[in-house]
Amino acid sequence: MRRIKLAVFIAAGLIVASLVFVAYSQTQTKAQRHVIYYVDPMHPSYKSDKPGIAPDCGMQLVAVYEGDAGSDASAKIVHVQAPAQPVAIDGHAQQLAGIRVAEVQKGGTARMAHVVGRVTPEDIRTYIVNPGVDGFVRETYNDSVGNFVKKDQKIASYYSPDVLSAASGFLAATERVPGTVGKDGAKFTPNWGGTIAKEGVRSINGYTDHLRNFGMSDEQIKHIAETRELPDSIEVVSPSDGIVLARYITRGMHFDHNMEFYKIADLSQIWVEAEVNEADALSLRPGSMAQVTLQGGGRKFNARVTDSLPQSEPGGDTVKVRLELENHSFALRPDMIVDVDLPLGAMTAVTVPMDALVYSGDRTRVYVERGQGKFEAREVQTGSRVGDQVEILHGITSGDRIVVAGTFLVDSENRMRNPASAPAAMPAPMSASMRAPAAASASRDPAASTPAPVMAPDKSAEMHDHMDSMKTSHEQQHPM
Repeated sequence: MRRIKLAVFIAAGLIVASLVFVAYSQTQTKAQRHVIYYVDPMHPSYKSDKPGIAPDCGMQLVAVYEGDAGSDASAKIVHVQAPAQPVAIDGHAQQLAGIRVAEVQKGGTARMAHVVGRVTPEDIRTYIVNPGVDGFVRETYNDSVGNFVKKDQKIASYYSPDVLSAASGFLAATERVPGTVGKDGAKFTPNWGGTIAKEGVRSINGYTDHLRNFGMSDEQIKHIAETRELPDSIEVVSPSDGIVLARYITRGMHFDHNMEFYKIADLSQIWVEAEVNEADALSLRPGSMAQVTLQGGGRKFNARVTDSLPQSEPGGDTVKVRLELENHSFALRPDMIVDVDLPLGAMTAVTVPMDALVYSGDRTRVYVERGQGKFEAREVQTGSRVGDQVEILHGITSGDRIVVAGTFLVDSENRMRNPASAPAAMPAPMSASMRAPAAASASRDPAASTPAPVMAPDKSAEMHDHMDSMKTSHEQQHPM
C-alpha cells in the first residue's frame, strides 16, 4: 500500500515539474523573441508599435512575435477561388417567381432637382410708408399685420403743425393762378399763357411736392384744391394693393420724421428662393421653367428662373437660385416653405431601374442574362440617380439584358450555388457594457481575446427552398 502511494506521489511530482518547465520555457522563448507589432484582436488590420487598448472595441492589443505565422510582412497569401458559375433557372420557374428581363438602353433621361424653397416678396414691389415730418398719430384703420389693403386705402391719420403752413401756401398759390385742377391733384392748366402763368404753375408744383414730402396723398391734395379748406390731419394711404408686412405705429403715439409707419408688399408677383448644389446650378438657365408645389400635396404653380446670378451660400457647397411666379390669388405668403422641381437637362448615359441592383456593402451587382435561362452576376459602378433610374458608369453596356424584377430571388440562388460570391457577414457590434469584461479577460489571456464573430442571418436557404418548391409544384401540375 505504501509503495502504491509513493508511486502516485512521484508521478504527480513529475507531472507538475514538467508543466512548470514547459511554462518556463515558453516564457523564456517569448522573452527572447522580438515583438514586431501589436494588433486589434477584433480587427487585425489595425496595427500599433506600442501595447495598449484598441480604439474601436476597448480590448487589449495582442502582440505579434517575429516568426509567428503570418507575421512576415513580405509573405503573400494567395487565395485561389474558382470562378462563379452562372445561375440556371428555367423559363417556367422564372414565370412563377416573377423574374423579368429587360434590355439595357442608353438614352437621354430628364434630370430634375427636388429642393425646398422659401417665398419672399420682390424688393421692387415692397413699399416703406413714412411721414417725413414730426407729429402724433390720431387714428389707425384696419392696419393689422397680414391684412390685405387696396391702393389709396386709408390706413392711418396724423397731425403735424408743419403741414398746415405748407397747405396754406398751396392754397394761396392756386388762388393766384386761375385754372382747373388735374386728375392727380398736382397739375394745373392755366387759361392763358405767359410768364405769370408759368411762374404760378412752378409755385404750385413746389408746394405740391412739399405736401407729398410730408406724406400727403395726391387724392388729399386734390381735395384741398377743390374745397379750399385746410386739413386738420394728414391721411396715410396704401401705395399699392398688397399685404401689411410690418406695422410700427399705434394710436396717440408721437413720432419723428425718420420713423417708419408701415411696410407693405404687393404679392401679385413674388419670388421663391431655393438652394441647389453648385454642380446642379451650372445646368440652370435664366428663363427656364420650374414647378413650385405647396407642401402637403397642395396647389402647383409655374415659375421662371430669373436673370439674376445664383448667390453662393457661406459655409456650404450650395447656391441660392431665385424664381419668380404670378400669385394673383395670394395663395403664397412670405416665408412659406414650398417644394421646388428644377429641370437640369437630359442625362445621356446607361441607366437601369433601382430594382435591378443588388447592394452588398461597398459592392453593387446586376444579373446579366447569358441565354438558356442562365444568369451571370456582374459588378457595376453606379453614378447619379434620376427618379427610379440609376446611372451605370462601368460594368454593363447598352444592349445587355439584365434582370429587372425578381432580382433578389436570382441573387439567393447565386449565393446558394456560389457561396464564395456571397458577401461576408460583419460581426455584431459590442455594447459599452460588454467592453469592460472583454478587455479584462483579454488582459489575462490574450489568446482568448478574439471572440467568435456573430453572423448576420442569411435567408438564402429560405429563398432556395422557395424556388425548389415552385419547381416541384410546376412539375406536379405539368408531368412529362
